[in-house]
Amino acid sequence: MSIVLGAIADDFTGATDLANNLVRSGMRCLQVIGVPEGEIALNDVDAVVVALKSRSCPAGEAVEESLAALAWLQAQGARQSFFKYCSTFDSTDAGNIGPVADALLERLGSTQTVMVPAFPANGRTVYQGHLFVGDRLLNESGMQHHPLNPMRDADLVRVLGRQTLQAVGLAARPVLAAGADATRDHLRFLAEQGVRHVICDTLDDQDLEVLAEALVDYPLVTGGSGLGQALPEQYRHRGWLEEVSEPGRLSPSAGSALVLSGSCSRATLGQVEHFLTRHPGFALNPLALAEGETHLAEALAFAREHLAAGEPVLVYASADPERVKAAQAVLGVERAGEAVEQAMGQLARTLVDEGVGRLVVAGGETSGAVVSALGVRQLRIGGQIDPGVPWTQTPWPGREAPLSLTLKSGNFGGKDFFTRAFTMLEQMTSGEGRA
Repeated sequence: MSIVLGAIADDFTGATDLANNLVRSGMRCLQVIGVPEGEIALNDVDAVVVALKSRSCPAGEAVEESLAALAWLQAQGARQSFFKYCSTFDSTDAGNIGPVADALLERLGSTQTVMVPAFPANGRTVYQGHLFVGDRLLNESGMQHHPLNPMRDADLVRVLGRQTLQAVGLAARPVLAAGADATRDHLRFLAEQGVRHVICDTLDDQDLEVLAEALVDYPLVTGGSGLGQALPEQYRHRGWLEEVSEPGRLSPSAGSALVLSGSCSRATLGQVEHFLTRHPGFALNPLALAEGETHLAEALAFAREHLAAGEPVLVYASADPERVKAAQAVLGVERAGEAVEQAMGQLARTLVDEGVGRLVVAGGETSGAVVSALGVRQLRIGGQIDPGVPWTQTPWPGREAPLSLTLKSGNFGGKDFFTRAFTMLEQMTSGEGRA
């Protein structure tokens, strides 16, 4: 069976973010981890999102992995391709957004694509080519302190122009306000001028709807999950998508509840603080992790004690920028990150094997490490907890109930996200709150 949309995401939480919006807009969605090597049943699937870990790796690796994902999705008959990156356009001057988009365009034989990172529901908007997070420019939003991809320039035309040799243009708000036909005409005009990549202003959901209508026939679109929210309606207009009553239905959940948090974003720091006023938590120290196994053993012992008592437990490496920099100054950026990721992966594998059945993970790099350690290869997408963050499920060997898993981008979610997620899962799987 052919799928309607084939998406390539540059990190795991970003993949889930997009899949969540597709489900909320009526598409049955499967997220796969890496390019599948064997057969996958797609009989009741409208969209597949391939989750890669290609946001911060060398550009050549990101291109190679993305092209492999595209080839697999084309083999599944995908009508449209989507390159998904973060709504904060996380990247460096060397890539990887520009190089990957160039390679995908060339492989598809297309001459132009769009860049639509905006997700207004989560406060990400673009005006005159400048990306805002809430009411702050990107470079004043806290993203300038990102430990891997600090974003110090809010002008996306300028940012992307440093990543590609191809021309970069802008579809400004007045064009979108004139409607889908005017937007198509403007894009066509830019293409005739040799503009390969077009940054699109987006202030609200209506702008996303205009863009979706204008772009439904593009072989490749790129952006954040906001555009994914608007595209399914256009697919229905084309007769490509049938109506489904419960695209995000999940099975009943079971097992103890664990939160693993590696993100240092402002949103996640607030969520950690809120959780700790109500439930137990253990703070991981990268310096102690680098010294040997003792610190990780302490974390495991703490988690086991409280999980056995039936409590949700948090293990976190989330810290303010100064503490992160202090650890990086001693260990180096790469080693500090690796120490935390390896510890999170070991904690997840050990504790899930011992009975954790409901797992929340915060942070893209942390989510990648956890999913890899667990050996998860595919996720069925369920209902939304907060914009961009759904519950998902994957079969777990030896258990009747699947493992319920949430992969949360660091910047997403309300202050009470960690505590509310488990309550909402019970509602979703009991039939009270399905998406």
